[in-house]
Amino acid sequence: MTTNLDLRPAAERMAGLVEALRDDDLAKATPCEHYTVGDLVDHVGGAALAFTAAAVKKPMEGSPSGDASRLGPDWRTRIPADVRALGHAWQDGEAWQGMTAAGGVDLPGEVAGVVALDELLIHGWDLAKATGQDTALDPELVDACWTVLNPQIELLRGSGMFGNQLDVPDDADSQTKLLATLGRRA
Repeated sequence: MTTNLDLRPAAERMAGLVEALRDDDLAKATPCEHYTVGDLVDHVGGAALAFTAAAVKKPMEGSPSGDASRLGPDWRTRIPADVRALGHAWQDGEAWQGMTAAGGVDLPGEVAGVVALDELLIHGWDLAKATGQDTALDPELVDACWTVLNPQIELLRGSGMFGNQLDVPDDADSQTKLLATLGRRA
């Protein structure tokens, strides 16, 4: 299994996407069913805290919310800082070892790290798509994410972490396959 991935590039991209949002973006629809941009930003902030806690083996109770009314006035600085902290927390090799939990689901550290990467990649894509920003994902990170998630996908889908898979051609690129596996159409 892939371990010790550098999540900082994906975290930096996500932080930049959040920082670039305008107030009028918050009400826009996203590819996440039932989430506006504001709801998704709140979810990203909660996921950043949950996966940072998972990295240090001090899991949080419950799952990240997705409610724009919980953003607070400091969201534009707080959430990017929390996302960057997530990227740094997974630099510690011990984050990838042993068991941990995120969103109420017990996971091996190496799977939790890749799920954290998936959160950054996919929800970064969701935010970019909803707000007209660049949707291209780092191919190396997509491949690393795909390599680990693909064999685990049914387990993770059963946990409620992921939506229904969409069909794509066998010759589709890795980004398209990953997006489709998680219910997104590129």
